[in-house]
Amino acid sequence: MSAYRSHFIDRLGEDELGQNLKVAGWVGRIRDLGGITFIDLRDGRGTVQVVVDPARVSGASDLRMEYCVSVEGVLRLRPEGTENPDLATGSYEVEAQSLQVLSRAAPLPFMIDDRSHSEEQVRLRHRYLDLRRPRMAANLRARSKGISAIRRTLDQLGFLDVETPTLVNSTPEGARDFLVPSRLQPGHFYALPQSPQLFKQLLMVAGVERYYQIARCYRDEDTRADRQVEFTQLDLEGSFWEREDVFSTIEQVMAAVVRDLRGTELPLPLPRITYQESLARYGTDKPDLRFGMEIADLSGAFAETGFRGFAGVLESGGAVRGINIGNRNFSRARLDGLVEQTKQLGAAGLVWVVVKESAGWRSPVAKFLQSSEIAQVNHRLGAQSGDVLLLVADQATLASAVLGAFRLELGRPDRHDEIRFVWVVDFPVFETTDQGDLVPSHHPFTAPVSVQEMRHTPEKAVAQAYDLVLNGSELGSGSVRIHDPETQRTVFEILGISDEEAQSRFGWFLEALGYGTPPHAGFAVGIDRLVAILQNETSIREVIPFPKTQAGSDPMTTAPTRVADIQLEELGLDINAETKAALSQDDDPDSSHPKSE
Repeated sequence: MSAYRSHFIDRLGEDELGQNLKVAGWVGRIRDLGGITFIDLRDGRGTVQVVVDPARVSGASDLRMEYCVSVEGVLRLRPEGTENPDLATGSYEVEAQSLQVLSRAAPLPFMIDDRSHSEEQVRLRHRYLDLRRPRMAANLRARSKGISAIRRTLDQLGFLDVETPTLVNSTPEGARDFLVPSRLQPGHFYALPQSPQLFKQLLMVAGVERYYQIARCYRDEDTRADRQVEFTQLDLEGSFWEREDVFSTIEQVMAAVVRDLRGTELPLPLPRITYQESLARYGTDKPDLRFGMEIADLSGAFAETGFRGFAGVLESGGAVRGINIGNRNFSRARLDGLVEQTKQLGAAGLVWVVVKESAGWRSPVAKFLQSSEIAQVNHRLGAQSGDVLLLVADQATLASAVLGAFRLELGRPDRHDEIRFVWVVDFPVFETTDQGDLVPSHHPFTAPVSVQEMRHTPEKAVAQAYDLVLNGSELGSGSVRIHDPETQRTVFEILGISDEEAQSRFGWFLEALGYGTPPHAGFAVGIDRLVAILQNETSIREVIPFPKTQAGSDPMTTAPTRVADIQLEELGLDINAETKAALSQDDDPDSSHPKSE
């Protein structure tokens, strides 16, 4: 295969027994037992034990962990009773005949194994070492396999892989843009794309009909475990499509990825739930279907109640909703703590109930309720003796949101191998901000179910939009797009975007829509999130080769960094006095000003 090796380690097996071969990789554990040295040799695919007699093989006594070496030797079976069932090659070992040190390694900042629990900052500072660990290497391979499955499936379905620009103009897509100043046109800026949204729609105008791209996207927003300032998504679009065409395509892609990464078949078609139903039953538009504990509307049970805590809410148009969190041995202090937690979540309060053997309740409000009301709630929530019930009376969506938070906190399973996809459909076209303004629920290029309804009651308009959710995490969003220029102008008008502003920012796009644009629809899937969930990782940083921290920095390259004044001058930029003062404090070794991450 090369001068350094003849076989990858994971390919060693019965057919290679007794053969002279070469393997190469990094030295793991080193064990000196009675003058014979045993080393675990790891390449990018697997690990094998190498047996070295220092008296016969030079260089073995100088080995240190993570030295890069090439070993020539004979593959043989391990002696009976010494096999390692945790290794794919655990029945074999290489008897070394010669050993060549290709590169030495400095003392390690952390151990290169999956038992290492070093701080993330240290791991990211030495990401090239972190990626050698078996778990991280497996994540990289899974990411590659997943993307290969995506490409293979879409190629078979007749999609065209088209790249779109990464220097674009700023558009309103829900997050801040990363801006790039232009040296050739001082005072002007490009933006890095939050998504290829407008360009993929232009490809539909161009007659591409079926487009996809593994696209890099950028959003200047606060990062979380499932977000990064730069991320990768599968982006696709189809002409003459409706929602069902998108669903069919994405489901085939997801089935291929799950098959390649998990070795299981994904039952199709995937289930669907409306946005309003998801909020009512799960308290979120990202429902985790791996467990029950659904939220129930209990308003009917208290329609004639004399308990003012519930009656007042119902009279004002609110609702009483509840969940059964099962048989819990909660103390009174723990239950009262849930009440305080409810208030922190924005609701007026919570009623807790412990169901007694007689089907009665132990609860601070039990004496204010009729037995018929208690019986109805028990029936509605399927309550058994010992079960704990949580009831919230408030504005309906808030009551469900609070119970949805408790549902996830108290009910999320440890069944990591379970995969539960669901489509969430029929989102609203617009959302209302705290200031009373309307903003797009998805983006301003989403088609409404009814243009007439959108014109007359925009706050009630339903969009032809949909999300794909996996195990309570949103994988991606999509919609049927607006292909009529007049409908697009109506959306801009509702959003308060004047004709002049629309022409200034989107004139090129609106002009394109006037040239025989076909009906079209599309979707985008977050590849980082998809692979992370399928690899049982809680953070997408674990499946991104070189991620940023939650502060958006890179401990390895130290980005973002300052640039020379001459570079700013060439771009016609300057740093304001307040920022300069803060930077000066950072430069002062005696300053107590906190350093940025």
